[in-house]
Amino acid sequence: MRRIAISVAASTMTLSLAGCGVLNATGDGASASPTKGDDVTIGLLLPEKANTRYDKFDYPIIKNKVAEMTGKKGQVDYANANADSARQAGQMQKMIDDKVDVILLDAVDSHAIAGEVKKAKDAGIPVIAYDRLAEGPIDAYISFDNELVGEVQARTLLEALGSKVDTSDKIVMVNGSPTDPNAKQFKQGALSELNGKVTIAKSYDTKDWKPENAQAEMTEAINLIGRDNIAGVYAANDGMAGGVIKALKAAGATKMPPITGQDAELEGVQRVLAGEQYMSVYKPYPDEAEAAAQMAVTKVQGKDIQFDALTQDKVNSPTEKDIPSRLVQVSPMTKSKIKETVVADGIYTVDQICVGKYKAACAAIGLN
Repeated sequence: MRRIAISVAASTMTLSLAGCGVLNATGDGASASPTKGDDVTIGLLLPEKANTRYDKFDYPIIKNKVAEMTGKKGQVDYANANADSARQAGQMQKMIDDKVDVILLDAVDSHAIAGEVKKAKDAGIPVIAYDRLAEGPIDAYISFDNELVGEVQARTLLEALGSKVDTSDKIVMVNGSPTDPNAKQFKQGALSELNGKVTIAKSYDTKDWKPENAQAEMTEAINLIGRDNIAGVYAANDGMAGGVIKALKAAGATKMPPITGQDAELEGVQRVLAGEQYMSVYKPYPDEAEAAAQMAVTKVQGKDIQFDALTQDKVNSPTEKDIPSRLVQVSPMTKSKIKETVVADGIYTVDQICVGKYKAACAAIGLN
């Protein structure tokens, strides 16, 4: 997969495309004849609720962007599978039966959903893989650069361990769900940085990304390795980082080793602020979600030039080659970068972050 760096806000992207005569273009050669007007129905299938981003960010951002692009005539039919692949298959089948115009699919199990993707294709409904690369005949894919996510986590972890880090330092890896193709890419990216520099003393692939599963895995690792022999923990996302921290506290730890995360969830940001979690990966959800909404609307409206402008990269899945794609850049969020990431982009306000016991830590870094 060719890596590209995109950190353009969706509003800026919209303006630049319009300036090129692409966005909302009319007239001969500007775009293909629309197959639908503004009365489009976008099916949105999101995978789980353990990660709070889906209900708090992805769904409302996509819904608002679709409304904006269609003069409030477009609709979003939303379903969340709550980490149940069979439930998601049923939800997708219902959308096919209801004849939605296009489906944005964030798969619980990228392999298991392939049959439903084919059914949608056979019914003439385009499927855009969102955030996770589903198998089957999908029409496009949008996500973050997932290997880069793992590289950023691992590099930041190594920096936290200091210049004297070596293979005597033992790391525990708490990776994401084995049914999520993104988790495999995060892990690959992390290992490309960690291998040969530290010892991976224990590694887990965590079912359903659940924090309680991560807590149980970390408890086992502590019992096998010894609490004080663990130099750092690679946790693939913030929810699982929280589980890791609970396990360490239950084992009597008062000072945490460097622990990674991902998604910049509010509780994760506050743990970074308090020094319990070393870092999270900030992923600009507005960029991804707004671009996904644009891809969905332009695809179903037949605006081929605009759609092509939004999908200038190519990726391969186990079943398909050269899938039109867009990959969005990510950045590390340590304590010193909270203000320039989640606060600057309006993900959280200072008042949301700096509550109760976190007020003093906010004041210490000038977050006010």
